Amino acid sequence: MTDQATELKLELSHHIPASREKLFDAWLDPAMLAQFMTPGPDMSVPEATCDARVGGRFLVVMRAGDQDLPHAGTYKTIDRANRIAFTWESPMSTIENSTVTVDFEDADGGTNVRLTHVRFPSEESRANHEGGWTRILATLAEKI
Repeated sequence: MTDQATELKLELSHHIPASREKLFDAWLDPAMLAQFMTPGPDMSVPEATCDARVGGRFLVVMRAGDQDLPHAGTYKTIDRANRIAFTWESPMSTIENSTVTVDFEDADGGTNVRLTHVRFPSEESRANHEGGWTRILATLAEKI
């Protein structure tokens, strides 16, 4: 693995017609995570837990068919209605210090949600995560 691969970065933005507070809270609510953390069609989340504090951990088990894919991490930043940052540990991204930051900004009667994910093992992994995070943000907009 090259240093260039580990420094790969993904940035996405999605406008959602809901308040920053409501969207922020959704990312820290296990029941809401279970509704929108579905990166592919026909996926579900049978288990989601959050210890919503800096240093706390989360777990989201994504189910694809009969396969369970655990995704976990540690909260690095929790700045109410502004920013959440957490490490990202998944079977599809097995690289140290992979981090996701979600920023919330008022815009056009709703909120721009900007997601930044850094450190991927390969371009393919980054591309796969781009598709997954894009679907997750769209599903959040539908469920909120």
